[in-house]
Amino acid sequence: MLHSHLLYLSSEHVWAYPWHQGRLGDAVRFGNDRAGVDAFMDYLDAQPYGPVYLLVDLIEEDFQRITLPHVTGRSGRRLLARRLLQQYRETPYRYVQVQGREAGGRQDDIALLSALTNPLLVQPWIEALELLRTPLAGLYSSTLMSSSLVRKLGLANQRLLLVTQQSAGLRQSYFLDGQLKFSRLTLAVDRDGAPVDVARETAKTQQFLTSTRLIGRGEVLHTVIVAPDTTLDRLEPQCQDGPETAYHFIDMENAARRTGLPQTPAPAAELADALLLTLLGRERPASQYSLGEARRYFQLWRARLALFGASAVLAAGTLAWLGINVWRYVDATSAISAMYAEGKQYDQRYRAALSAMTPAIDKTTNMKAAVTVAQLLVRQGPQPLPLMSQLSTALDRVPQIRLLQLDWKITPPATPAEPVAAGFMASTSGTVMEPISSLMLGLPAKVPQALRLEAEIMVPPENYREVVDSMNAFTQELARQPRMTVEIVQQPVDTRSSVKLSGKAGAGATGGVETKARFILNLIWQP
Repeated sequence: MLHSHLLYLSSEHVWAYPWHQGRLGDAVRFGNDRAGVDAFMDYLDAQPYGPVYLLVDLIEEDFQRITLPHVTGRSGRRLLARRLLQQYRETPYRYVQVQGREAGGRQDDIALLSALTNPLLVQPWIEALELLRTPLAGLYSSTLMSSSLVRKLGLANQRLLLVTQQSAGLRQSYFLDGQLKFSRLTLAVDRDGAPVDVARETAKTQQFLTSTRLIGRGEVLHTVIVAPDTTLDRLEPQCQDGPETAYHFIDMENAARRTGLPQTPAPAAELADALLLTLLGRERPASQYSLGEARRYFQLWRARLALFGASAVLAAGTLAWLGINVWRYVDATSAISAMYAEGKQYDQRYRAALSAMTPAIDKTTNMKAAVTVAQLLVRQGPQPLPLMSQLSTALDRVPQIRLLQLDWKITPPATPAEPVAAGFMASTSGTVMEPISSLMLGLPAKVPQALRLEAEIMVPPENYREVVDSMNAFTQELARQPRMTVEIVQQPVDTRSSVKLSGKAGAGATGGVETKARFILNLIWQP
């Protein structure tokens, strides 16, 4: 993390450590009062902008073990939150962790509840960070962080009491099967200024663990003391192994080496604060105690980093895309130059080949024009098939109509004074006939087509209404075709008001044989 700060808060002081490239810088100490908060704000305001991690080591930190019904999912989380709120109502800094299930009975969940029971020791520092709009990454407990220290030291004892000398005093944390169960903080010196008897304090803790059934009678409690060499020389004579107690001593330098941590700066090298802070700086876990709205500036800071990262990725992608396009442009330019050079060579070879040939009958431009005219004739020449297709569609929709005779022809527009192109037709006698206008061939535009249609209506001859309806339906179907004009030349029934309607339609003139009602239409279609 760049430009980060790790804060170590005790009941009396606050130590601010800059964190850079995986190492702690020199600490700055502030008093845990109003003046100390003001001095801390002045100090932090002059430092580089970055996240802050707050590690607390207070006597007013409570731990409780409870059992709850085994509930999973959202309901289980709500049950834990409700139970945590019932246990610690007076503080917003609460923590819960499910550590497994009971072996017998209902196999209830075993949960560890923790809270800072005196929030007034923490709130002034959090409010100061909010006033400076400093991203507060999380609020952590030195006791809960000691689980990482136990893992790094490789302490795999089933019943372990870890004793560390810290700024706030001697911290005794009990671990069962690698999980934290209880912790207490005692002063390093008594009221008279003499060092506290660690062996006696360990005996008190063991008596409490036995009363709460965290350790059975007759079971050995392995006590590991992590302290500087000078302190261990004084403690080893006092801490003698007993039937239920086994002491192990680890000096601070050996602990730093076994945990893979760099050499800690003075004066923090004499305490376990630096070990815990370094583990916090390296692991950067999620906030242990809930911060609520006090964490919003850290979330904004992370969003800002995400935007910067996305912008950098976008810029890198844009530069890569630009480079690829430039490379392709250069490659295409060189390819075009090569093609132009190759085309120039082919032109020269073509001209050289033409110069060696005998004069051609016609020029290539005329041959190209002839090919173009032939393609236009194929594409635009008059053909009866499209018009017949439209007529077939109308006949399918009016099946009462039967065709008798069709007369198809083309009707070109008026011939201009000088036709665009003309062809000559030769007669069988060898004489040349009049030229055919290019307009008849569909050049330069398609010519209209005309169709004279003679048909009859396949209905009883005396049913004049059906005859007229069939005739009208057929003409309407034809008129719906695009660019189609329908002209009625002869109707099947003379419906004029001046003509008397009598007899039967379609009555034959000879032999008394009846015929169907006939009609004639002229269709004009513009392609």
